[in-house]
Amino acid sequence: MKVKPQQLVEGCILAEDIFSSTDFPILKEKTVLSKEHLTILDVFLVPAVEVESFLVDGEKFVPVEMGEDGIQEEEVKVKEDSTLLDYYMEAVKQYKKLFQSWQAGKRVEMIEVRNCLLPLFERVIEHPRDLLTLHHYSTAKDYIYNHSVSVGALAAFLGNKLNYEKGEWMQIGFGGALADAGMAKLSPKILEKNGPLTASEFEEMKKHPIHSYKMLKGITGVTDSVLLAVLQHHERHDGSGYPLGTDSQKMHIFSQVVAVADVYHAMTSERHYRSKRSPYQVLEEISKEEFGKFDHRIVQTLLDSLIKISVGSKVRLTTGEEAEIVFFDNLSPTRPMVKLKKSGDIIHLAQQPDIHIEDIIS
Repeated sequence: MKVKPQQLVEGCILAEDIFSSTDFPILKEKTVLSKEHLTILDVFLVPAVEVESFLVDGEKFVPVEMGEDGIQEEEVKVKEDSTLLDYYMEAVKQYKKLFQSWQAGKRVEMIEVRNCLLPLFERVIEHPRDLLTLHHYSTAKDYIYNHSVSVGALAAFLGNKLNYEKGEWMQIGFGGALADAGMAKLSPKILEKNGPLTASEFEEMKKHPIHSYKMLKGITGVTDSVLLAVLQHHERHDGSGYPLGTDSQKMHIFSQVVAVADVYHAMTSERHYRSKRSPYQVLEEISKEEFGKFDHRIVQTLLDSLIKISVGSKVRLTTGEEAEIVFFDNLSPTRPMVKLKKSGDIIHLAQQPDIHIEDIIS
């Protein structure tokens, strides 16, 4: 929707790049607006901007009425043909309420978890393309909620691609979404810290899989497979993970799927101490630098699946240029051939080592 800068609030998500007599955008599409961004819009006298229908916390964005220039004034309604993003934002909103209730001491109720997540999981299987851009909506402030929902959706998607039956990929998805439920038992000082954790804080944080396991054990509707996925999602094939140092011989397959979904979303998302990263750079790093830590078949499934659905996507390169993905080479799947928007030239990123895909725009 198109609104005036005065109607914006923190948490609005830009739907288009914003230019102001510049060759490059002063703010990029998918930017989650902060107080500093709103100041930039004011300084550059931007007359109007296009924003998403939802705030980053999943609430509908309702602009203050201004009544002129044809700019949006009414509350945005969720349409019957809701997009994956609509389902995602609603799931984040509901998951946040559940997590806060767990912090207050309430027991986990799987019927509530199922109602929160299942509509999103089913939508992801039918319309997976938007999985490539979910990391845009994960902010440092609400990372825990966005991360849990995204890992659940990615894990369910991967389970489906690995040819598990619906009942099984649903359980994989629930395991992914509940893996960090135990974070509710940690000190808010650790969860909300604006920077890297100290050694002692990190040791405390590493206990969250055990907290998650204890919270879920004995809960109606939680299977043993989900319990193991939750307990082992930070374990690694080479035994270098935590909390128990379990290796591939003892890791449940569901936990191996969740582990890949978890690290992929964590590495692409904005954190207090790190900016969000390109899915292609992250996939390349997981495939090469993290080799031996994850099940290769699962990593390859994630890589092949995301690449397949991203042909035709609009991306931004590290040169600042926009381009469209036109072809993937199996020998270098994370460095495709792209068509530059301005010149129409086609370049093969595998032959341009200094140029990378910085971000997926749409």
